[in-house]
Amino acid sequence: MHPYLIALLLLLSIGTCGPAPLAAQFPYDLDNPQLVGELPEELDEISGLTIRNGDLLAVEDEYGILYRLALADGSILERTEFWESGDYEGLATVGENEVWVTKSNGRLYRITAPGTNEQRVKEYNTWLKGENDVEGLAYDATRNRLLLACKDDPKGNGMSKENRYIFAFDLETKKLGEEAAYSIPREDDFSPSALAIHPLTGQLFLTSSVGNRLLVADAEGRIETVRKLDKRFLPQAEGLAFTADGTLYISTEARDGEPARIYRLPLAP
Repeated sequence: MHPYLIALLLLLSIGTCGPAPLAAQFPYDLDNPQLVGELPEELDEISGLTIRNGDLLAVEDEYGILYRLALADGSILERTEFWESGDYEGLATVGENEVWVTKSNGRLYRITAPGTNEQRVKEYNTWLKGENDVEGLAYDATRNRLLLACKDDPKGNGMSKENRYIFAFDLETKKLGEEAAYSIPREDDFSPSALAIHPLTGQLFLTSSVGNRLLVADAEGRIETVRKLDKRFLPQAEGLAFTADGTLYISTEARDGEPARIYRLPLAP
């Protein structure tokens, strides 16, 4: 049976037994996102988003610069250089003192005490390559690991080309597992462009700029829903981040003459 149909039947069966779960209700109004702010030209290719100490952090995919943005309006508060130029695609906050950034080739950068005199950066190589096109990074606190979402197929490891894969980087051993932590069916060429974990439910949220969609899976990777993103607001969603109360932030690159933007989606009651 088709995986989406299985997920739908499961949701319907759960709904007949009591209040619908968070996933079934889907408590975000994707048709009416709140504009946080339009971004300057230097962030036209914003490619990653996370929350740290009440601010947004962002990277774009050409320069090794960490941008600190105001949560209220997206204005740039600080620019912090952390590495040389490269194709940076995702970032995640780990604890109170670390930010991790990934390149599309799977290399990871741990930035401790970013933006201070004590800032230190360390690079970690993984077995992933540029052809894997890593585009999403998220911190899984429950399992002390980073999750790296690949936009393209892993080459030469025997995995099915019918799926997209998410791999786990163990923060204790600093090693990337060779087996996929999650596999996502490649329906209509779904290609992850951003990844975040819901702080209240543990669900995986993934966007795909191909087809403009948002996919939600449970903590075990079972797909719960797939929603269409409105191109008027999010023509190329490349960043996802949650605040502790479940408020969702989505960034989109500049496109068709329109600037890059960040939108806010409050968690519905």
